[in-house]
Amino acid sequence: MAEDLGKLRWRCRRGMKELDVLLERYVDERFGTASAPEQEAFRLLLEAQDTVLYAYCLGAQPVPPQLKALIARITAPHDC
Repeated sequence: MAEDLGKLRWRCRRGMKELDVLLERYVDERFGTASAPEQEAFRLLLEAQDTVLYAYCLGAQPVPPQLKALIARITAPHDC
């Protein structure tokens, strides 16, 4: 599992700092406790282009219904 998380963190490095922060934070704080379907949805989400991911996270583009809950968790305020 640790190796899998390392690979996911690497895939979260998008070249857009804002996305890097959101995606890596999700992996570090929420991925481990996410349901198996949500984990799979996250892996599939990482296949999307940066511009699409960014638009989803900003609410600038409609999010497909099957990804709404995941995007909400990714963009939820940081737990301090």
